[in-house]
Amino acid sequence: MNTGSNNDHPLSEINVTPFVDVMLVLLVIFMVTAPLLQFGVEVDLPDSTRQTLDVPKEQIVLTIQKDNTILLDTYLTSLEQLPEKLKAVYGNQTNREIFVQADREVPYGFVAKTMGVIKDAGVDQLGLITEAPEQEYGRDL
Repeated sequence: MNTGSNNDHPLSEINVTPFVDVMLVLLVIFMVTAPLLQFGVEVDLPDSTRQTLDVPKEQIVLTIQKDNTILLDTYLTSLEQLPEKLKAVYGNQTNREIFVQADREVPYGFVAKTMGVIKDAGVDQLGLITEAPEQEYGRDL
């Protein structure tokens, strides 16, 4: 019993309009949030004659800005609060390691005092972050 209509075959087209709508919304969301994920602290680091060392992402970085502001990763702290915050961060870990970066305009005495507070808080290993030198003793590297 063929009535002559073409409705006997299943419809095999896929409507992709909702899929494209969702993808465009996701694209806009990622474009807006991507710049927010890149954060950092602006510090003018001193030069060093040593080879550069990559800081692993999971390491704690203490930043001292030129106005002697202290940041533990991206969280503002003071020299007085630093020991309790470090103890809270490291907890019962046995390998306590921190990297310190200080602006070149920060007095050496303040950096040394901060390093002393870090050591007194029970941090075992302390590394200093500097910029790689472009010249060493008048020679190009």
